Amino acid sequence: MSMKYIRDYYGVPAKRGTQVTITTPKMGDIQGTIVASRGAYIRVRPDLSGGRILTYHPTDNIRYKSKESS
Repeated sequence: MSMKYIRDYYGVPAKRGTQVTITTPKMGDIQGTIVASRGAYIRVRPDLSGGRILTYHPTDNIRYKSKESS
């Protein structure tokens, strides 16, 4: 599956390089950048230095930042 599939199927603006905020119960808000997809999931590198790449469902508590709000 590809980013295009994720965008079309889930109706989200997921693209490599897109900034996202992921809200988690234990760690609060995590800022990061989409770096890849894995199946129907997106891979996000947290902005914190040394953060390992994490895998998330594209609609699971994720806010996508638009280019206009940058």
